[in-house]
Amino acid sequence: MNDIVGIDLGTTNSLIGIMEAGFPLLLADENGERLTPSAVYISESGEPLVGQAASRMRALQPESTVYSIKRFIGLRGSDIRDEDVDVNYHLKRRKGQGLRVQIGARDYAPEEISAFVLRKLKRDAENALGYPVNRAVITVPAYFNDAQRNATKRAGELAGFSVERIVNEPTAAALAYGLNKSKKSKIAVYDFGGGTFDVSILELNEGVFEVLATNGNTRLGGDDIDRALLDRNAEFRMSNVETKVRVLEALIEAKHRLSIEEKASIDVPFFDGAQNLHVDLTREELEEIARPIVERTRIHCLRALADARISPGGLDDVILVGGVTRMPLLRRYVAEIFGREPNVSQNPDEAVAIGATIQAGILSGTVQEVVLLDVTPLSLGIETFGGLMNVIIPRNSTIPTRAGEMFTTAVHNQRSISIKVLQGEREMARDNWKLGEFELEFEPAPKGVPRVGVQFEIDANGILHVLARDVKTGNEKIIEMKSAVDVSDEAVESMLADSLDHAFEDVGERIWTETKLRSEEMLAAVESALQLVGDQISDLEKKRILQLAGEVRERIDSHETQKLKQANEALDSATQNLAAVIVEKAMKDGRLASDPEGPTPRRGSIAPT
Repeated sequence: MNDIVGIDLGTTNSLIGIMEAGFPLLLADENGERLTPSAVYISESGEPLVGQAASRMRALQPESTVYSIKRFIGLRGSDIRDEDVDVNYHLKRRKGQGLRVQIGARDYAPEEISAFVLRKLKRDAENALGYPVNRAVITVPAYFNDAQRNATKRAGELAGFSVERIVNEPTAAALAYGLNKSKKSKIAVYDFGGGTFDVSILELNEGVFEVLATNGNTRLGGDDIDRALLDRNAEFRMSNVETKVRVLEALIEAKHRLSIEEKASIDVPFFDGAQNLHVDLTREELEEIARPIVERTRIHCLRALADARISPGGLDDVILVGGVTRMPLLRRYVAEIFGREPNVSQNPDEAVAIGATIQAGILSGTVQEVVLLDVTPLSLGIETFGGLMNVIIPRNSTIPTRAGEMFTTAVHNQRSISIKVLQGEREMARDNWKLGEFELEFEPAPKGVPRVGVQFEIDANGILHVLARDVKTGNEKIIEMKSAVDVSDEAVESMLADSLDHAFEDVGERIWTETKLRSEEMLAAVESALQLVGDQISDLEKKRILQLAGEVRERIDSHETQKLKQANEALDSATQNLAAVIVEKAMKDGRLASDPEGPTPRRGSIAPT
């Protein structure tokens, strides 16, 4: 069969669906449940137990039951802080290496744990349909980086799927909402899940879904509210892990009831081995605890609106995704941010899975006249001479996309160029994240002569491919960026804030660097020109040029941009005649003047032509 299934691989629960007679159908397991808890229990023999059965083992064997693994997929040991590791199973964290989950004598990569969940979903789907399914669309948070997306794709492949597409969760939710909408509209998708938060602004226009902006935090979700509940009450603080898990499960159940009730009781039999625990929790108390966590979503919503260049009043709808959005507090908060009541017509637990199923239908051809246009959340580029960030694909570019530029060398006789691939919004390369680095070799030549084309391509899964080609020889390298960004998720969240906080100083430093580079190029060119044709201009003119060149050097040391610009302009004006003499000589000689001397480094900085 050519059917493609859609999968919402969630932090707390996962779902799978397929298009049936033109409609998305979510498939149930043998117990009639569509929601599969994203939990895996691994026995001493290594046999995994997945879903509801694994959730029941969490209280009995907490150190062997893995949950919320989505928070750690694609991360390295240095990507998370100690306070973020609030789980009962053991995480092996080694700097520069991927996280591992230690269960007994064996350890597992997070994608291997996720693959257990995906295998169960695959098995449930095949039992329900009566035939094999091997192709899938899987959703991820919009703010997942390249390594997290690749790890998710790897999990699907380990489960036996050919992963046809990785789709952003808010975009999938918009598909679920707008399948039958033909009217042009702009909507916000507020996705507060168990472990991640995303907000996206989309435009729907006659079957075309275009993401205008996205923002979020890959480590903010309902799990944080659960932990805050556990930490708030002295009665719940205990050293016994099994008891703590039982209390947490009772708290989560009470939290769910408080979405429709004003008061709920928490009962844990034989809490300390002999005594029972009974605590009443009101909705007001829950909201007091949850409010600081929910408020952390405001800044992301405002940034998404600003990036989309739209005011709250310009939105036609706000839709909610994720089980946490059932909380009355959260719905009031969303209404306050966006100035309108949110649309609650979709089941918040199922909207992403339905959207993934629709996207699967688009790829398989069962859904017609629907086009999905997603965006990249951060700019991508390379480091150029002077330590500058040269953006090749700007932030919020619609993907899939491809863009490139031509570059040349900045020093004489370079034998190679180092391509440093960067992601971020800062003007200086050092303030952005290095995704990877590789080297392209070529024949040595005077600076400015080699031509190197650099092309970035982001595929439909949001994965970056980088090509560098020597125009003269055709020698090229193509790299797929699979390495993780060696920074914490907090740095991902704060990148945009940093770019705003440092905007003026960043721009100032960039202007200064570019002006200084121009000065250094002019000084080198003037020195070379005077050596070649200095005897063909008057002594007075030569003296004037040397005087102005000296002023440029003084201004470089002063670090005053405006004065350096003025000195550059004065030197440029004074050397017009000298430049004409150089051109005349070059025409007579049949070549362009160049300095054959100079340093011969094996590696050098790249510079834009």
